[in-house]
Amino acid sequence: MRDLANWKGCPAPQPVLIEGRYVRLEPYDRAVHLEPLWHDAFGGLAINPLLKYFTQDDFSGIEAFDAWLSAVQAKSGWITEVFRDRATGSVVGMANYMRADPANGVVEVGGVAHGPAMARSPLSTEAHYLMARHVFEDLGYRRYEWKCHSENQPSRTTALRLGFTFEGIFRQHMISKHGNRDTAWFSMIDGEWPLLKAAFEGWLSPDNFDSEGLQKRRLEDIRAELATKEQA
Repeated sequence: MRDLANWKGCPAPQPVLIEGRYVRLEPYDRAVHLEPLWHDAFGGLAINPLLKYFTQDDFSGIEAFDAWLSAVQAKSGWITEVFRDRATGSVVGMANYMRADPANGVVEVGGVAHGPAMARSPLSTEAHYLMARHVFEDLGYRRYEWKCHSENQPSRTTALRLGFTFEGIFRQHMISKHGNRDTAWFSMIDGEWPLLKAAFEGWLSPDNFDSEGLQKRRLEDIRAELATKEQA
């Protein structure tokens, strides 16, 4: 744990452009990204089952999606980052920096929506690596959070795969789609980041993929090997 005797806090997250090997993170621009997100990344009304565990009601069309995304940015301070596949140029998903607490160095990643084109590819892993790296290395945050509906097993599985630590269930935390939401909380912290970063970079290396684009080693296995070496 770092010495906090002279802690001054962190800057609040701002929209940022980050280039990766497989994916580019772009600050949300309504004129550029709204229609590609709705039509290309999420398949129009197919977005509703994709965002089953989001708290807002189902979208009736692009206008409702636009109104919601504009509201969470303006009223809740979400910083929306759009994921673009560098190989195809297509918009494939998004995530947001949320509930930033610069004074304590804490921020959450949420509103995560991966379109089908991100499935079974390095895109989602690299996107979240880049978002975490920006938080820890560029902004100097101490804690990076991931929260989801306790029934959202895919999200919980993804959080663990990425290296977030499960911290527990907050019972009756929110009302979501007119029902109760118990929330699963996960985090990664700055002291863990060097090992997590090394695992991400090992997994994302082109050498970790065969000629069919399939992984040779799982991210979890790389991380476990690095942790064993660190403890030796």
